[in-house]
Amino acid sequence: MRGFVNAADAVGATTRKLEKVRILSEYFRSVPREDAARAAIFLTGKPFAGRDEGVLGVGGSSLAKLVAEAAGAEGSDLRGSYREHGDLGNVAGDILRKRAGEEKKGVTLAEVAKTFEELPELRTQAQKSDRLRKLFDMAAAGEVKYMIKIITGDLRIGLKESLVEESIAAAFERPPYAVRRANMMTGDVGETLKMAAQDTLESARLRLFHPIGFMLATAVKRASEIFGDEIQTMQVEEKYDGIRAQVHKSAEGVKMFSRTLDAITEFSELAKPVASLPGDLILDGEILAWHELGPMPFTELQKRLGRKQLDLWLQHDIPVRFVAFDLLYQDGELLLDMPLAARRKRLEGIFSGSGAGAPSAETAIRLAPVTLCDSVGEIEKTFRETLAAGHEGLVVKARESLYTPGRRGGFWFKLKEAYATLDVVVTAVEYGHGRRHSVLSDYTFAIRDGGRLLNIGKAYSGLTDAEIREYTAIFMGLTLEDQGFRRSVEPTIVIEVAFNNIQKSARHASGFALRFPRILRFRTDKSVADIDTLERVQQLYGKQITLPRDAGKAIGKKS
Repeated sequence: MRGFVNAADAVGATTRKLEKVRILSEYFRSVPREDAARAAIFLTGKPFAGRDEGVLGVGGSSLAKLVAEAAGAEGSDLRGSYREHGDLGNVAGDILRKRAGEEKKGVTLAEVAKTFEELPELRTQAQKSDRLRKLFDMAAAGEVKYMIKIITGDLRIGLKESLVEESIAAAFERPPYAVRRANMMTGDVGETLKMAAQDTLESARLRLFHPIGFMLATAVKRASEIFGDEIQTMQVEEKYDGIRAQVHKSAEGVKMFSRTLDAITEFSELAKPVASLPGDLILDGEILAWHELGPMPFTELQKRLGRKQLDLWLQHDIPVRFVAFDLLYQDGELLLDMPLAARRKRLEGIFSGSGAGAPSAETAIRLAPVTLCDSVGEIEKTFRETLAAGHEGLVVKARESLYTPGRRGGFWFKLKEAYATLDVVVTAVEYGHGRRHSVLSDYTFAIRDGGRLLNIGKAYSGLTDAEIREYTAIFMGLTLEDQGFRRSVEPTIVIEVAFNNIQKSARHASGFALRFPRILRFRTDKSVADIDTLERVQQLYGKQITLPRDAGKAIGKKS
């Protein structure tokens, strides 16, 4: 484990991509193959390979208690160190280096991996804490630091899985694309490393029921940003307000995965209609809450999320649909390198053969309608029609585009507009994470209700680093109460926030929460008396849950 720590520290100490690759490739070659495979997994910030659905189930508070216990530190020491580092792993490394006693002998990568494998089987936090305590007692400070980072899911050393793949390619002199493809198909970067070392990358085969990365779209503000020098026919789809889902289907069953590659288990009623589709398949699409007239707001779908047991009443009140818009795999053939137009043709063949694409309200799986547009004007017209039908916006795709998992490129674009904006006042600020751990970058904000201020959300995106630094100094001077990581402040700074929609929430005093809020600008021209009111929020909420009469109808001409 000590070699892993040294390599990870060296990677974190440089911002140069090629240097990170050099450090890791040399490390992979210098250690036994099994250790290199374990390290490759850990360097992605995960305790297990991507295809492994194991969950450690260890909370942050339990880890903090273990660190304080191991270091003999007071809670105030831990809070002070966290303020300095903004990361519990770095806190552990810092305060454990100062603990009294002899230098620890350290632990091996195999011992760490074995502990991670045991944790999901332990039922209580006390049992998990006891198992980790034994491991931490043997480990050096740097080893505890990285174990905690892996448990919490982020090494914060400027390393993505794609760089681990490049390092494997460099270590064993294999083509980077072959390493990426093998890792995508196996879902195990450790196994991929072994295959690269043995020169057997070509033997990698896709495994159904292991999710692959989703292709992502680049956000644009105007349709004119989509076309380059050459005008081409684009495939245009409605942008749905649901959950992106990848559906795997074979004779063995049906399984669905979220964009984070986690299993989706809340919508069991979709399994039977998906199973009726012909052949072995991997579909890309969206799960939507669905009224007989069309899609319902995400706020309705959200009521079904996170429930471990099936609620038949909710299932009846909030039915769901799966809308398929891409085909990634069919009957043993991986289709990622096939142009979108050809994948779409195959997808249409599947639905026309099964009857699943019929437009009846009872159909639980549907084929996404598309429009073909070859000008900015056509896209803008379709965009307005789609908004009127109750959708978020458009996704515009180049018809020749290949499917590139986990990547954004110049082939898929998303065009949407904020549902609305609100002028709000900042009531509390928090220190950020990672490189923003020393500045106040997270803003809690409120609306007015008569003479009261009611919190309605928190945002941390939309501002530049320079603006955050400037307003950190301002908020320091406006602090009412220093709570350590958080400060309540005088409600004088007004900001404008955009958001996708509004949902009811007991978390905030207003009774509402904004979905995907982002800060547009500081409103130095407005005072707290000018901010929006609870009445306006209630009006916006009422407006969004009223379905338009033509909601859900197909738009434009179908291909």
